[in-house]
Amino acid sequence: MSIKIGIVGYGNLGRGIECSIKQNEDMELVAVFTRRNPDTVKILHKNIPVYHIDNILEFKDKIDVLILCGGSATDLPVQTPELAKNFTVIDSFDTHAKIPEHFANVDAAAKLGSNVAVISCGWDPGMFSLNRLYASAVLPSGKDYTFWGKGVSQGHSDAIRRIDGVLDAKQYTIPVDAALNAVRSGETPEFTTREKHLRECFVVAEEGADKAKIEEEIKTMPNYFADYNTVVHFISLEELRKNHSGIPHGGFVIRSGKTGWENENTHVIEYSLKLDSNPEFTSSVIVAYARAAYKLKKEGATGCKTVFDIPPAYLSAKTPQELYKEML
Repeated sequence: MSIKIGIVGYGNLGRGIECSIKQNEDMELVAVFTRRNPDTVKILHKNIPVYHIDNILEFKDKIDVLILCGGSATDLPVQTPELAKNFTVIDSFDTHAKIPEHFANVDAAAKLGSNVAVISCGWDPGMFSLNRLYASAVLPSGKDYTFWGKGVSQGHSDAIRRIDGVLDAKQYTIPVDAALNAVRSGETPEFTTREKHLRECFVVAEEGADKAKIEEEIKTMPNYFADYNTVVHFISLEELRKNHSGIPHGGFVIRSGKTGWENENTHVIEYSLKLDSNPEFTSSVIVAYARAAYKLKKEGATGCKTVFDIPPAYLSAKTPQELYKEML
């Protein structure tokens, strides 16, 4: 019997969810829901309907897990608790500082509806979170480091595009090699923001725009670039489309720790990701956790869960016996 999935929102993440469902034989896509005119949303499946989100409650008994693909700033804080009253849901809420608040709101709503809700799934928060937990538990005497990149920061790219005179732009977050190498060697330094990451910008300026002014505005932008070493390249729109059309990303979680009676031995744990497509990989993580949410719901669980609360075996379509034989 297939796990019946619904998708709310159809942008890069929603499309990635659709692709991932195709690769999981125990799942099937039932419907896509959108705030747009459904007639204008073209999905990859030819025979799966698209509905306006106002019709979603008609599917309360037809969907096992509802995957929410909205943004963390304004969509998910409202959508996840509201939909958790009527569906088992999963989201990729990634505003780290607000996760406890989001958890509390979603937990109350999910319990009210006797549903399961899994929040903050993806690679950070998500897979990186798990590796920070595992590493710190194994090496309690140590220090965690998280590096992001090389990859496209969609929020920072959008911030550049909002500057007067900018036609289009892509911004890459890049770990500083010296910082990476120091941590990998077993050192436990303290870094400033500037010492850990570089920001590289590829900008298409409008004809006649003041490029020096644009560059200065980028480099001094608070909360985005002012605290980083930032490099700005002005290129043509053709070059941007040719060389910077993808959405790659990745990064590293590293813990350097000590063991021994006198902390005489050093150990380094490293987990890394190199992703051709940030949204497609994030989608793949979400779909695995959608399976876990389905299993938890079948067991009678309710309330909000995170990646910390879910047994690893629940992510897999394999039986426990298959996992013991093949992977343990």
